[in-house]
Amino acid sequence: MTISRIGLIGLGKHGGRYAKHIQEDFPDLQLAAVCRGNPEALYRDAARTGARGFADFHDLLQSGSCDAVVAVVPPHLHLAIVEGCCAAGLPLLLEKPAAIDLESARAMQRAVIDRPIPLMIAQTLRYSAVVRTLREHVPAVGRIASISLSQRFEPSRLDWLDDPARSGAGIVLHTGVHCFDLIRHLTGLRPRRVTAQASRVHTLATEDNCAATVELDGGALATVSLARTTQGRSGHIELAGEFATLAGDHVLNTAQLVRGREATPLAVGEALPTVREIIHDFVSHVRAGTAVPIPLREGLEAVAVSFACLESARTGRTVDVPEIS
Repeated sequence: MTISRIGLIGLGKHGGRYAKHIQEDFPDLQLAAVCRGNPEALYRDAARTGARGFADFHDLLQSGSCDAVVAVVPPHLHLAIVEGCCAAGLPLLLEKPAAIDLESARAMQRAVIDRPIPLMIAQTLRYSAVVRTLREHVPAVGRIASISLSQRFEPSRLDWLDDPARSGAGIVLHTGVHCFDLIRHLTGLRPRRVTAQASRVHTLATEDNCAATVELDGGALATVSLARTTQGRSGHIELAGEFATLAGDHVLNTAQLVRGREATPLAVGEALPTVREIIHDFVSHVRAGTAVPIPLREGLEAVAVSFACLESARTGRTVDVPEIS
């Protein structure tokens, strides 16, 4: 499939990263169309990028001005964008979290079954140099019984993240999906049940603090801790296997293999711009006609774990991870 003209829906802070990479790192791609709801910002962005501007993404999708779409918007818009891309036959790179709720998740599945398109979820953390390094060394640790992940960030300045109508939830959905996706990506084990607690520290309507235990296939356990409550960023990942332990931090760009009391540093290399890497993979696979590496189903599975955690935190019970079908 030919891809040269990209339509970008959403040009906020994160969408701006996509625009920058498309224009600066991919000489064979053209940022052909952009969509933004703010008319003043849209006019400015269209003039700055040289792209055709649209105030409504439906018009962009129906305009014939692009060969593929990248969507970087709050998740309450995702279902309509997926349905619109399916109707227009346009490949779609969709930012995480894939869906705002389970009903939308299932509707997305139906849409891509009825009108299939290449659809990739931008679980960008898979493209971290640390994650790639740890995954390469997983065979060295043997059977994994325990995995631990934590994410620490400063409080968000995005108003819509604390508006459940647009965000769906807080840190469990918007950051937790990275961790829940990595659990299966690194171990191959599927999350089955969760027990979680969540709280609000700085937010008013959505959670910004959470701790969860996730039971995986075969009885392995994962612990996930999430917080947007600090000025110190970190992203710890630890996999404990029968022969050794892998430990790393994707924020600090470190990784090591631990045997006994001896820790051997692993060569990670420089931190990668994950947005650039995911654009490259998306375009390469669509052009080759091969399956995209993070299909909709995998993005929705991470969303399902998020909502199981939220249900557990609300009820105080252990909750089965729902099926997405």
